[in-house]
Amino acid sequence: MASLMEILIDTLDQECKLYEQLLGLSSKKTPIIVSGDLNALANITDEEQSVVAKIQATELARQDVMRNIAGVLNKDVNTLKLTELIQLMSKRPAEKQTLAKQRDRLKLVADNVRRVNDQNQQLLKSSLEMVQFEMNILQSARRSPETANYSKEADIRGDVIGINTGRFDAKQ
Repeated sequence: MASLMEILIDTLDQECKLYEQLLGLSSKKTPIIVSGDLNALANITDEEQSVVAKIQATELARQDVMRNIAGVLNKDVNTLKLTELIQLMSKRPAEKQTLAKQRDRLKLVADNVRRVNDQNQQLLKSSLEMVQFEMNILQSARRSPETANYSKEADIRGDVIGINTGRFDAKQ
């Protein structure tokens, strides 16, 4: 049981370090989103995906250790949570304290990652809304009503308001 607890504590420590790495990348992403640098955003996103894959692998390892601990304690693996395991460790105060610190650290870092990601999501949403607004302006300008301008032949030219058709008029 002692070695399983050490493995769990080490796994939680690895997971915390990975989440801290993810937090750093997410924090770097915020000014990149504001500046609109798509290449840098793509690079950061690729790095984030790599870290997320490592987090998922570490999470699977943690679940495996928790499954083994639940078997030793004769507890249901689906209901055994880290907080309950900390409470069960009353006879081992050093491990209990270390496990509680790792849990608190992991929770704090995960909450910070969630907060920064929510902020980045709002920034991206605002950027997309601005792009959509600009696209709507461009499309509506192309759909503007025609003017009632006449040519020398008394035909209606039908120029569109606000759009330069890109023609060169040599007579002017």
